[in-house]
This record gives sequence, C-alpha cells and structure tokens, in this order.
Amino acid sequence: MTTPENTTTAAVAAAAPQAPERQGLPPGKMPELRVMPAPSDANVYGDVFGGWIMAQVDIAGSLPATRRANGRVATVAVNSFVFKNPVFVGDLLSFYADIIKVGNTSITVNVEVYAERNRLQACTVKVTEATLTYVATGPDRKPRQVPPLETLL
Repeated sequence: MTTPENTTTAAVAAAAPQAPERQGLPPGKMPELRVMPAPSDANVYGDVFGGWIMAQVDIAGSLPATRRANGRVATVAVNSFVFKNPVFVGDLLSFYADIIKVGNTSITVNVEVYAERNRLQACTVKVTEATLTYVATGPDRKPRQVPPLETLL
C-alpha cells in the first residue's frame, strides 16, 4: 500500500506531468516551410487547430514530392500523424520534409515540425511528426510514373 510516508521521490516525479523536451532545430537542414499561426488559426484557448497544422504539413510534404516527381502530385494517404506537443499563436513553426520512399508512381515523405516559442528564451520543441504518401499525376490527373533520377539532373 502506498501512503504519503512511503511514496518515493522517483514515483512522484514519474507521475508529474512532463514538460516538453527542449531541443534545437535539426542541424544542417533547411526547412521546406516556415510559418507563424495567426489568432484565426486557434481556438478560444489559444491552441492552434490540428486541422490547420495538418494542412501545413501536407503543403510542406508536397514540396519535395513535387520536385522529385518533376510535376504535379496529389496526396493519397496520411500514413501516420502524431501531435507531440501543442502549438500556440505566436510560435514560429519550421517544417522539415524528407523523401523516405519512391515507388513507380508514389512518393512517401516524412515531415517533422518544430516550434520556436518564447523567442527570448530560445525554446524549441518538436510538435508534430507525420508520414504522407503522394502520387505523381499527369495533366489528366491520373497516376503517372515517377521519372528516374538521372532524367532530373
């Protein structure tokens, strides 16, 4: 039985809410997109809507997919989407996108989102991770082959 007298400090610490892990932006990488949410992007409590974040992640992920496809792409799947920390009005969001798989017509992209908040204190936290799949499409909006890398050089 646990009583206040025999509760360990470690158990109390484990039960306490955890502050977001502070980290910097990924070194040596350029973000695909940087944006600051406005008050119209948030609820009455100042938390930015998840749907707004999802839309920005889709845009950021489509940029490297469009370059790799050498043309139009369409989102066909959101494979995973994790909100790790809340986003607030005034946060400066940086979206990093990396292609992780290329198929015949599809391109899968991993997107990580970091928020720089309390700029005077230089606090940066990862707020979102997502994996999305895009399909290359032609002028008829039907799937087309992703060109080989050597034709893009």
